[in-house]
Amino acid sequence: MSASDDHVGKNHRGKRNAVLMLEDGRAMRGFAYGAEGTTFGEAVFSTGMTGYQETLTDPSYHRQVVVMTAPHIGNTGVNLEDGESSRIWVSGFVVRDPARRTSNWRASSSLEDELREQGIVGVSGIDTRALTRHLRERGAMRVGIFSGAAAEAPDSTLLEVVLASPLMQGADLTSDVTTAEPYVIPALGGRRYTVAAVDLGIKSMTPHRMAQRGMEVQVVPANFDWDQISQLAPDGVFFSNGPGDPATAEHAVDVMQAAITAGVPVFGICFGNQILGRALGLPTYKLRYGHRGINQPVQDLSTGKVEVTAHNHGFAVDAPREGPFRTPFGNARVSHVCLNDDVVEGLECLDVPAFSVQYHPEAAAGPHDADYLFDRFADLMAQAR
Repeated sequence: MSASDDHVGKNHRGKRNAVLMLEDGRAMRGFAYGAEGTTFGEAVFSTGMTGYQETLTDPSYHRQVVVMTAPHIGNTGVNLEDGESSRIWVSGFVVRDPARRTSNWRASSSLEDELREQGIVGVSGIDTRALTRHLRERGAMRVGIFSGAAAEAPDSTLLEVVLASPLMQGADLTSDVTTAEPYVIPALGGRRYTVAAVDLGIKSMTPHRMAQRGMEVQVVPANFDWDQISQLAPDGVFFSNGPGDPATAEHAVDVMQAAITAGVPVFGICFGNQILGRALGLPTYKLRYGHRGINQPVQDLSTGKVEVTAHNHGFAVDAPREGPFRTPFGNARVSHVCLNDDVVEGLECLDVPAFSVQYHPEAAAGPHDADYLFDRFADLMAQAR
């Protein structure tokens, strides 16, 4: 037994077997991690070396099985401050070497205990580097994790079950993750603006970033229509991140178009960027494996500046890269692009007060290169007055 094999053995001593089965038939064997049982979702990988708690609690990961490319996960446990929502949203979690003990003064529990408590089925002892390379070559795909007694079934049976699970394309998931009731995040240091934030799967850090800039944030459910939102007399409307296929989000597109028509400044991030694209008459499409993690390079085309940014998206907007293009609301342009693959990462309307980015400027957990976008939103609302 090698030193690395001995380390894996110690990390998984006493664990029951688990199987990860991809829809293309590749099976990888490991050990039960978190809750035992069966789970399904879209297999995606996250390249962040830190921030696993923020990833787990990001509603954008609903119905996804997240593969952590960093080998050691769980070292700092789970705390009461860093969650991006009130629960874990991933449908499954894949790690190579789980921490044998928690070592952080803020930790309230271990990562595995938290996964087990919330019923999240995971697998450890997987060669996540090999799995990530496989997904890079073949693309994101459906996957099942089977642990305990479920792992004893023949591979052919497990594959059959995975192939019967739902696809991410065509999935309408905002109703699963949105708030049931409106709520308010007060402005810090005095209210300058009122923002209506449409919750398509919002992270808790996002309204906090706006509150830091004097914005009182009225978070509303995804099913609110424009009449309900306009009654709040907002200075601006924000459309959040969220899971699922933007091609299904007809209601959000209608609300976005109504806000633009009313002349109210609009800012969208992630799913909100795709909603703005659709509101402008642009199509969206499924990326081969998407962008996830906290180290994605994006260029601001107006300044040439390169920002390191946080991402979590499997769909993108198909927009002309060269020069302004016509929309039902006047001219617009692509404002940001990903330097890895030239995917559209931002849109800006030139004749109406609306813009969006495909990444996460609230940056929990980091980086903070794109923090200025909340200031840009504030400036847009000040100009509209």
